[in-house]
Amino acid sequence: MFRFLVRRVLGALIILLIISAVTFWLFYAIPRDPAMMSCGRNCTPDMLKQVRHNLGIDHPVPVQYWYWLKGLFVGRSYGDFGNCNAPCLGYSFANREPVLGTILNRLPLTLSLAFGSAIVFLFFGISAGMLAAVKQGKWQDKLASSGSLIASSLQIYFVGYIAMYFLVSKLGILDNPSYTPITENPAEWASGLLLPWLVLAIIFTANYTRMSRSQLVETLSEDYVRTARAKGLSRRTVFFRFAWRGAMGPIVTIFGIDLATLIGGAIITESVFSLQGVGRLALDAVNKSDLPMVLGVTLLSAGAIVIFNIVVDAVYALIDPRIRLA
Repeated sequence: MFRFLVRRVLGALIILLIISAVTFWLFYAIPRDPAMMSCGRNCTPDMLKQVRHNLGIDHPVPVQYWYWLKGLFVGRSYGDFGNCNAPCLGYSFANREPVLGTILNRLPLTLSLAFGSAIVFLFFGISAGMLAAVKQGKWQDKLASSGSLIASSLQIYFVGYIAMYFLVSKLGILDNPSYTPITENPAEWASGLLLPWLVLAIIFTANYTRMSRSQLVETLSEDYVRTARAKGLSRRTVFFRFAWRGAMGPIVTIFGIDLATLIGGAIITESVFSLQGVGRLALDAVNKSDLPMVLGVTLLSAGAIVIFNIVVDAVYALIDPRIRLA
């Protein structure tokens, strides 16, 4: 297990290095000068030159990338803008603030959105899939399967605006989406994010319903499950101890990917509900050609996906003894 984790971590670092290099290179293919944006309207040639020097963009691109990598470990000075302690992801071209600090300020909202919605769509999706598998061929199975097909064709920007109109503006059942730190007021935290959680649950529940149903139907026909039944074990014991455990592998996989994607920034969701999370931060950074911020959010998203893939591989060995990491 230890050797496996070491290999995967080293591989993850190489992947993140490649992603950062490609993002850095692609940014400079955009015909925009970030120094002009940071300099302001009343910018003179001398001021523009000083801003370029402070931001470190007066060097060739490979040199700039080296300075950026070096800043991750030893920090970096940005002249009049200030010093950035390690790990330094740079200074934002747009607001002249440290990238890492800005991301950490937005991250709690995105984490709340990701984990809250994950709990909802896991509960409803897996429950519906279990019911459909147990009642295979009956009306419960047909209802769950039909509902999942309809829900999978919906999009967040469509369901989100419809839900906002009816549940918030028209009926006033739910509060307007907002974010309050859970440490300040847990009730307001939950009520402000309840609508985004439900909308995300509608979209994601469909995948988990179909996946859990198909895996359980297949697992229930396996030889070891039939053997457990022949030994006289109760139906509940056979289902949860043998069938369900064997069917969890693919579900864990898609859950790891979905959760990593949500943590990396649900851009459409945050835009629809006007939530200032990491996803909205990434969208604003792209629109403003803010390279340090784009790099920071890109590394966060890629890092989340890589880390959750490693966790998923490790969890496989725990839930299914047939899998050995060695």
